Amino acid sequence: MNNLTKPEVWLRGALPDVPALLQPIAHALLQAQEEVQELMAGFPENLLWERPADVAAPAFHLQHLTGVLDRLFTYACGNALSAAQLQALSAEGKADERIKVKDLLNAFDLQIEKSLAALKQTDEKTLTETREVGRAKLPSTVIGLLTHAAEHTTRHVGQLLVTVKVLGR
Repeated sequence: MNNLTKPEVWLRGALPDVPALLQPIAHALLQAQEEVQELMAGFPENLLWERPADVAAPAFHLQHLTGVLDRLFTYACGNALSAAQLQALSAEGKADERIKVKDLLNAFDLQIEKSLAALKQTDEKTLTETREVGRAKLPSTVIGLLTHAAEHTTRHVGQLLVTVKVLGR
């Protein structure tokens, strides 16, 4: 059964081992994963860095989807970003013809898996605990960061969809 005939992820029931309060976040991430995979199937490599109307390139969105999830889940765990995460952040959106669609999709899939694993390990009792975000140490909470991870992911999937459609795909 392809994704067009399946109900959206949130209508397929609870996900095993994901705490009840985190189900919507897991559903949103899995829905985004399915939509990105379908949207990018057969996408031409030569369009990956194209920026129609000067909007972000498809490659940027794919890099950013992966990177933001990694960073927000790091903050939700109460950790600061590593040097590798900061380096990946600075590389987001910089055209590199060596990067292929399949590599970006594989990285996104791996990050979704890591994010789901982290959700399964999250104790619901910690959801209102304060967490600091970024170098400025702005205040948030575990649930705030996890919810923003899902919201931000869906926002960029929408932007990716429009960019891919404008590119004629």
